[in-house]
Amino acid sequence: MDPLDALEAVIRERRGADPSTSYVAKLSARGRAKIAQKLGEEAVETVIAAIADDREELTKEAADLVFHLLVLLADAGLSLADVRAELARREGVSGIAEKASRPA
Repeated sequence: MDPLDALEAVIRERRGADPSTSYVAKLSARGRAKIAQKLGEEAVETVIAAIADDREELTKEAADLVFHLLVLLADAGLSLADVRAELARREGVSGIAEKASRPA
């Protein structure tokens, strides 16, 4: 199984676990706003590592960022399959054209 798919399955399984023993359950119990805040923090840390040109730290922060994104997607009832479908829909479309097609 793909590591991201495996991680997604673990996150979905642990969302309903005991918050005293599971970080995913604890974060999920605090609500979507807290999950989104944590995702934002990880995004900032990823940017800082990238600007510092610290490959090792960037790798670690990127992993944290993806992890928290998966927690947020699970909370919203979305999955990697939904993200993959959206990426497939955009395949072959210029990023500039895709952005221009969005409602203002």
